[in-house]
Amino acid sequence: MLKRAFVAPDPGRVRLRFASRAVLGVGLAVALCGAAGHTLTAAVTGGLAALLALFTVTDPTVRGQAVTTALLPVVGLPVLTLAAVLHDLPVARDLAFLAVVGAGAYARRWGPRGHALGVFAFMTYFAAQFLHTVPARLPELCAAVLLSLAASSAVRFGAWCYERRSPAPPAVAPPAGGRGLARVTTRQAVQATVGAALALFVGQSLSDQRWYWAVGATWWVFVNTASRGETLVRGFRRFLGTVLGIALGLVVAVPLHGEPVASAVVVGVGVFGIFYTAAVSYTWMMLSVTVMASALYGLLGLLDPALLALRAAETAVGALGAVLAVLLVLPVTTHSVTDAWVERALRCVHACTAEAAARLAGAATADPSRRVAELEQILARVRMSLAPLVHPLSPLRARKDRARNVLALLDDCAREVRGLAAVAADPQASHDARLVAACRRVEAAVEALTVPAAAGSRPTANGVAPSAAPAEPVLAHLHALERALLELAIPLRRTGHVRAGA
Repeated sequence: MLKRAFVAPDPGRVRLRFASRAVLGVGLAVALCGAAGHTLTAAVTGGLAALLALFTVTDPTVRGQAVTTALLPVVGLPVLTLAAVLHDLPVARDLAFLAVVGAGAYARRWGPRGHALGVFAFMTYFAAQFLHTVPARLPELCAAVLLSLAASSAVRFGAWCYERRSPAPPAVAPPAGGRGLARVTTRQAVQATVGAALALFVGQSLSDQRWYWAVGATWWVFVNTASRGETLVRGFRRFLGTVLGIALGLVVAVPLHGEPVASAVVVGVGVFGIFYTAAVSYTWMMLSVTVMASALYGLLGLLDPALLALRAAETAVGALGAVLAVLLVLPVTTHSVTDAWVERALRCVHACTAEAAARLAGAATADPSRRVAELEQILARVRMSLAPLVHPLSPLRARKDRARNVLALLDDCAREVRGLAAVAADPQASHDARLVAACRRVEAAVEALTVPAAAGSRPTANGVAPSAAPAEPVLAHLHALERALLELAIPLRRTGHVRAGA
């Protein structure tokens, strides 16, 4: 797990730049809040706003990122005002919190922008509970949020906008499903609301001051998941990361006793860890979040071992609320989500092949590299969807083996597609008439794996041995790709059409 987080490949040092820019942006936001004479509470609020703006806004274009960032206060400040006004009205406060949870989860249907705005709305309400915000403090807190968003935007879109040189690949929208309760985002909105209600009720029985931790744990378990299996694994990882973070907080944050400079350094390291590990390890991201929160509580003069123990208990309650909700309320099965993502991956493989063949045939507008980037994103979603089956604690040994086989073969497909795109990008590469036949065989193999009408038969090589090793690099990649697709028929057919697990 440690190796995955800190030794994982970082092509182009994207994660390093992402994390470093976050530390710079959040640090500048907090420094400006301090220079403006804001209180520590307002500086914490502003720092959180800057962190969320840098972390959750993931539109594929810089222009889209700027628009979403500009919309954050439009959503966040009314929510902050609502939380402050309802501070002394517990029943209304709790009902409003649950409404924010449901609306925030439902907003995911509008892609990256809806996701970012939903997370920002939830975290704004959460922060109001964390800081016990009352109406009298609203002007200062709103000013701090606006100042911090401006500071983080100056860093992201001005001083260090590395996306202008290497734009992000197009965002891959999740399968929409049907309408109403058949849509995954609708089901998850209901699940998140029910889970948050359970967490709120039990969390308040543990503490009438820190109950919001349980609701926060439930919320974050649902973020970026699409099935009950993904949610269960994420809940386990959240609890594990929190427990590890509490243990580290006892060693690092508690002895500091809120000393400003040292605590600020710990917060900075925590911010870096959140951004650097988020893409590869949710457990380590949660460890970083917990250590950062421990240091913040130290700065506020509230940190002690009993508080950290309470945080662990509230996190367990929140994770349990999420687990019960996904198991009992409109469950979304793992295989239904996996089916959709595997099929999209296979179709993207075919699209990559077609683009590369067109490029080699002389089509100047054909661009296989764009499809390769899309395939990488889809494969990341396939891995997330299959995570419950390949998890070390999964008792389903046969399904675990099939899922690993599917992942390995899809990785083989991705490797051959990348090689094919690299050859196609070479201006000296020549068109070979055998490419047409090879591409047709790849298309037939994909159709046999994805079209229901073809599901009754395993794809064949149509009289051409895919094990041959042609001298032409392009044909070598195509034959290897065809062979991987033929081998995929075995694990995908064993449990039904494009199904890798339960």
